[in-house]
Amino acid sequence: MDPYEAPDLYRVDEMLDDEERQIRDTVRSFVSEKVMPVIEHHFDAGTFPKELIPEIGELGLLGANLEGYGCAGVSSTAYGLMMQELERGDSGVRSFVSVQGSLVMYPIHTFGSDEQKEQWLPAMATGEKIGCFGLTEPDHGSDPSGMETRAVADGDEFVLNGTKRWITNGSISHVAIVWAKLDGQVRGFLVETDRPGFTARDIPGKWSLRASVTSELIMEDVRIPKSNLLPKSDGLKSALMCLNSARFGIAFGAVGAAQACFDEALRYAKARTQFDKPLAAFQLVQNKLVWMVNEITKGQLLALRLGRMKDAGTVKHYQISLAKRNNVWMALESARKARDILGASGVTYEYHCGRHMANLESVYTYEGTHDIHALIVGQQITGSAAFA
Repeated sequence: MDPYEAPDLYRVDEMLDDEERQIRDTVRSFVSEKVMPVIEHHFDAGTFPKELIPEIGELGLLGANLEGYGCAGVSSTAYGLMMQELERGDSGVRSFVSVQGSLVMYPIHTFGSDEQKEQWLPAMATGEKIGCFGLTEPDHGSDPSGMETRAVADGDEFVLNGTKRWITNGSISHVAIVWAKLDGQVRGFLVETDRPGFTARDIPGKWSLRASVTSELIMEDVRIPKSNLLPKSDGLKSALMCLNSARFGIAFGAVGAAQACFDEALRYAKARTQFDKPLAAFQLVQNKLVWMVNEITKGQLLALRLGRMKDAGTVKHYQISLAKRNNVWMALESARKARDILGASGVTYEYHCGRHMANLESVYTYEGTHDIHALIVGQQITGSAAFA
């Protein structure tokens, strides 16, 4: 296969600084050399490529935009470009890195005690320790305020009971960030996964994100020391801050998936001949390719502007929602158009657009559904909340 070429019709590459380009190209090479040769096997088998974790840690991809504790401390834009390249390989690989960094390391870094940071962050930055984020419950997806998981004080300990579902990395994690109600207020807790009463079981039968671990967490009278409470966690807003960090990475990651689909569709259309000329010479095919590059270009610019605002400390949650919903929608539609151009070949493992299309159906839903993000933006522009 020819080397991957990312579409860049508006020369967005020139808007990046040298360090950002170097970081992006390093991750791009890693994906080409290490992820692409194995990802179809893992997708078919329904397994996560755990053999890649040490190198992912060595490259500084875990908690990359955090300062100290062995983290790389790169800019938010550079972190976004990492996610873009990882999702070009597979949404499951990007999800692993995103959850570890944005949903586990970030809350420890932001809400944790010095002792908690020293205990967990260095080992998580290398990939020696893996974490997961327990917020979503079986009966409370888009409305986390209705959570039923409870923590009750008992002497020097907390006792946790509840169930979390659709948890990435659940069964391979050493620690879970569990959000539970303590005296009616949502707080974050560090729960080691080897504690008695804690069970993580994988959710079977997925046709999306197959190269990703998705689990259910069950806590039955799980006892943790009171020192495992994230002391600076303060209500549901703390959990939502973590989600905003993850959604930021998704806005970039979706661009990478779309770019991969466009590159594959363009190559196929140039090589495949029908009626004595390449598919790329037909108006209908060109229209699909132009739609894809048109939306990818807008998505690139949207993500880059988002990154610059986050680096400046001026980004707002509704701006992240707008970018997440637009770019994931764009990527999913691009994958569908690529599959259309490839015809029957697009549903085989020989090509990647079908896998991206299946994965993006989940990305469209998780970290806030497409419609929930519409309501977040809608509340901002109208001043009226429409969540109930």
